[in-house]
Amino acid sequence: QVQLVESGGGLVQAGGSLRLSCAASGRTFSDFSMGWFRQAPGKEREFVARISWGGGSTYYADSVKGRFTISRDNAKNTVYLQMGSLKPEDTAVYYCAADTSLITITTRPSYWGQGTQVTVSS
Repeated sequence: QVQLVESGGGLVQAGGSLRLSCAASGRTFSDFSMGWFRQAPGKEREFVARISWGGGSTYYADSVKGRFTISRDNAKNTVYLQMGSLKPEDTAVYYCAADTSLITITTRPSYWGQGTQVTVSS
C-alpha cells in the first residue's frame, strides 16, 4: 500500500502561483510514477501531469502545459506541482496519484490521495 497526503492548496488570485506537495509513504517511492489530477465541481476528474520514477520524463495536459511544472524529490518521498499563471478555471480539488506504470498513471492510477482544494478568484 501507498499512502499519499497532499498539501499546499488554498485561495489565490488569477495570475498568481501556488505549489502543491504530496508526501508518500508505505513503499519505495522511486518504484512509482507519480501524477496529479483535478476535479472541478460538476465535472469528472481529469489528468493534469505525471512524472516518471526518476523524474526524467514528464507529461502534461494541454490545458496546463507551459503553466504547471511537476517535479519530485525521491530523497523526501515527495512530488510537487508548481502552478503558475493560474486561471479561475483551474479551480478544483487536486489529487495526487501513484502507480508503478508510466502508462496507467495517466488513466487509472492504483493509489490516490485525499485531495486539496485550489480556488482561483478572478
